Amino acid sequence: MSESLRALAARRLASREPAVVLEVVATRGSVPRETGTRMLVWADGSAGTIGGGHLEWRALATARAMLADETLRPDDERFALGASLGQCCGGAVTLRYRMLDAASLAAWNEAAIRPTIQVYGAGHVGRAVVHLLGTLAVRVQWIDERADEFPDEASPSNIERVCVDSVEAEVDVAPPDAFHLVFTHRHDLDLRIVEAILRRGDFAFLGLIGSLTKRRRFLQLLRERGIDEAALSRMTCPIGIEGIEGKEPAHIAIAVVAEVLPLIEAAAARASEVRHGESGTGR
Repeated sequence: MSESLRALAARRLASREPAVVLEVVATRGSVPRETGTRMLVWADGSAGTIGGGHLEWRALATARAMLADETLRPDDERFALGASLGQCCGGAVTLRYRMLDAASLAAWNEAAIRPTIQVYGAGHVGRAVVHLLGTLAVRVQWIDERADEFPDEASPSNIERVCVDSVEAEVDVAPPDAFHLVFTHRHDLDLRIVEAILRRGDFAFLGLIGSLTKRRRFLQLLRERGIDEAALSRMTCPIGIEGIEGKEPAHIAIAVVAEVLPLIEAAAARASEVRHGESGTGR
């Protein structure tokens, strides 16, 4: 949604509509969301996500129990995702539950606005691309359904590893004007992700790894699924600047980042102008 989660929380608080803030306060290993991720829950709805699946179902139940009983204040709750919840990630998450009030809103510090890049696929190319993106002033959501594909070593602080069963559903939680780079291990999954991005429409860039043959095949399938030509024209496939001929993951990664970097820098410059304009309001 275009309204930020914190702005929605502020609006609900101002209108005195009860809600619970769920927050990921600690993680270990492969998990669907990083520390600091929040979700807002009210009696008949919610916004944001802490990763879906059984974890989110359990957390929603606890939050709605709090809304039904004002005396209920649960302690922080730790979940072993694989062992106790049967989720694909093998890590652990600790959740905190707080009623939405002035104190919880004040503690909700939004991160600086940086371009968001969703990288789909933790294989060799995905790893090489993320390695380069980790050196840039961007926010990266690195998404795969296979926990064991993520490297053992820790990622830079701007890289969020997202391990979820329904990979294509992550398109819905990306902010507007996000960049999407698709490098998964299956053509059918690539197709579902690309279709979700094109149907959503409010993206800055969509890049898909593959040959011209793959591009033609995907265009045919997407047309059959009702995607219009204007949307299809925004899909970049093959991805990467011309002139880098090597097929090694590092070569592909350099070509990909070289293509999107000017667009990323332009997006960052626009965001900076907006922030400066807002901070200057009322002077």
